[in-house]
Amino acid sequence: MIITLSNTKISASINTIGAELIQLKKDNQNYIWTVDEVFWNKTSPILFPIVGRLKNDSYTFKNKSYSLPRHGFARNFDFKIENKTKNSALFSLKSNAETLQQYPFEFELKMEYRLTKNSLEITYLVSNKSNEVMPFSIGAHPAFAIEDTFSDYSLQFNEAEEFVSYELENEQFSNSFRKINSENGQINLNYSLFEKDALVFKHLKSEKLLLLKNKQPHLSVEFEGFPYLGIWTKPNAPFLCIEPWCGLADNINHNGNIFEKEGIQLLNKESKFLREIVINLL
Repeated sequence: MIITLSNTKISASINTIGAELIQLKKDNQNYIWTVDEVFWNKTSPILFPIVGRLKNDSYTFKNKSYSLPRHGFARNFDFKIENKTKNSALFSLKSNAETLQQYPFEFELKMEYRLTKNSLEITYLVSNKSNEVMPFSIGAHPAFAIEDTFSDYSLQFNEAEEFVSYELENEQFSNSFRKINSENGQINLNYSLFEKDALVFKHLKSEKLLLLKNKQPHLSVEFEGFPYLGIWTKPNAPFLCIEPWCGLADNINHNGNIFEKEGIQLLNKESKFLREIVINLL
């Protein structure tokens, strides 16, 4: 089911499958890319209970092995609509027999979308319903539409940064990294930056970035409390993903123990974990 929100400035459409944002419009312009399966079949999937790929697509817990697909399973389930108003909607996903086969923890994941003037606020609330510590990761993956020429676009971060990208090999971290060139704090985009998969930054000082088109502000993303950031596209694809993460893919040398995974979040029983990103249309 598609849920549409609107105010006097902007509108948003969310699919209950994956609670996935599929449109974000201002002045009839859609800022989220329109799916073309030649390139990719998603628009803004939720990454839970892992971010990225596990080594051998598996992990161990209490000496038992479990399998999880890349980015987890939340994006594939139909979320329940808990509440809906003209400009907000609350969705939820609870652990069930199918999730427990892959991830033996009782949880509830709530996603709220709220429109405020020219902004979309997206809240992620994870609740541990288990009787033990729950390891998890969560991340955002919105794909923004790129019109005209990709190299017309650039990224401007709100703090001075030295941009070091940690490299992926077969979707796992390889212990290598590279410096990404910037000019006056801006990363000028071109497809060659993504020849080895995503750019992955760890522990940036910035918690906000601007996507510029021809040096003019196009949109911004605020991601306070997310320690990792992925930037991704595919060759010649008309989108750019800006991905705040609380979690990472496995390292090629990881031992499989999910509690020893880099970036894993540990949530005590009956505890909650809250994060928010804000997309501002400029």
